[in-house]
Amino acid sequence: MRQTFKLLPELFGDGAMAEIFSAERTVLAWLRTEAALARAQAAEGVISEADARAIEAACVPATIDLRRLWSEAVNVGYPILPLVRMISAALPEGPNGRVHYGATTQDIMDTGLALQMGEALDHLRALLGSFGGALARLVAEHAGTVVAARTHAQQAVPTTFGAKMAVLLAEVTRQRDRVSQAARRVRVVSLFGAGGTSAAMGERSRQVRERVAGVLGLGATEVPWHVARDGVAEFGVTCASLAATAARFAREVVDLSRTEVGEVREAGGHHRGASSTMPQKANPIGCEAVIGMSGTAGALSSGLFRAMEAGHERAAGEWQVEWYVVPLLAELAAGALATAAEVAAGLRVYPEAMRANLGAEGGLIMAEAYMMRLAPALGRERAHDLVYKAAHEARERGRALADALRDVAAPDDLASLGELPIPPESYLGEAEAICAAALEAWRSDE
Repeated sequence: MRQTFKLLPELFGDGAMAEIFSAERTVLAWLRTEAALARAQAAEGVISEADARAIEAACVPATIDLRRLWSEAVNVGYPILPLVRMISAALPEGPNGRVHYGATTQDIMDTGLALQMGEALDHLRALLGSFGGALARLVAEHAGTVVAARTHAQQAVPTTFGAKMAVLLAEVTRQRDRVSQAARRVRVVSLFGAGGTSAAMGERSRQVRERVAGVLGLGATEVPWHVARDGVAEFGVTCASLAATAARFAREVVDLSRTEVGEVREAGGHHRGASSTMPQKANPIGCEAVIGMSGTAGALSSGLFRAMEAGHERAAGEWQVEWYVVPLLAELAAGALATAAEVAAGLRVYPEAMRANLGAEGGLIMAEAYMMRLAPALGRERAHDLVYKAAHEARERGRALADALRDVAAPDDLASLGELPIPPESYLGEAEAICAAALEAWRSDE
């Protein structure tokens, strides 16, 4: 069947994640589950050892005709019945009647999905490592590089570029922990049969389920999750959240690389970010891709909350939402993290532009510093009003804040200020300590 061409993941997707959710690896996960089931049942005496060995030998990709599998799955609605028939057809009389013994379609597909989601989260954690490592280098290198902090897109007070990146690094550190927690919760076997009671498996059902989990490296559970899709939703939301973290970094780079700001820039290269008509352009195309992938992931993840609405003991359409959404979310998250890591690793930082921008409004960025130096003598409210008046005067007349303050205030009121103007590097608060704390937290669990 002809596949829809998807430009965004084609250009910026992650090949390793695409492979995890490829058709071949998906079918392999189902085959591994069927083989593990046979091995576990033999260990518990449900089927013979000889039958189990034969089934395991048949549960290999060469047994499955993918074209035929998908063709027959359209008719059935699900792929496991034709998969089981192909495995059985490769077996002699006897073991061919022991394949998929006591299991149901969703047991196999959900257990296969648990394997894929676990592997995907391991890969996402590795990508977070690369992204966080690049951010950590920026934090360490620029812990003392003074830059304007911006609130509501306006200059606020001085900070350091390292402190800006430290906030992102702390977020990535928390995301790494969330990924590890999610991985523990999604790596769970599903083996409860048609109605979730394991009746068809017989009296050894619990022991068989635990053995299947052990063979596959999954956790066991005593409660079915055929319609309890919170774990799958957590996986998808985690993916969307990771992409959003990458996008927050990308948005920061886009904003700071504006022509009028010019404090950072993506790494260059011949025709990188080039325009077809404007020769001067070097667009932040890596960041644009990250923002696009994040926006798409956020929208897609909402579909998983609909999947959680599945009723009774088996979904009637809600489950199918996951078939489309989960692989895309994983690939978008991986693509966003990998691209953000690449941008962070090659980011060009311009301290001289940062320094120049600090004086863009004649020192207005130091208004809070003046206020807090005046507050002990004048009180915070009076000091605020005085500096506010001076700031208005400076902005209206294009003057430096220090000069405007001398004009609007009595000399005695300014006695506590000392030498003017106050340099930005003297009003950085805990910026360097923030950098150190973020780096320590990141490195403590690498």
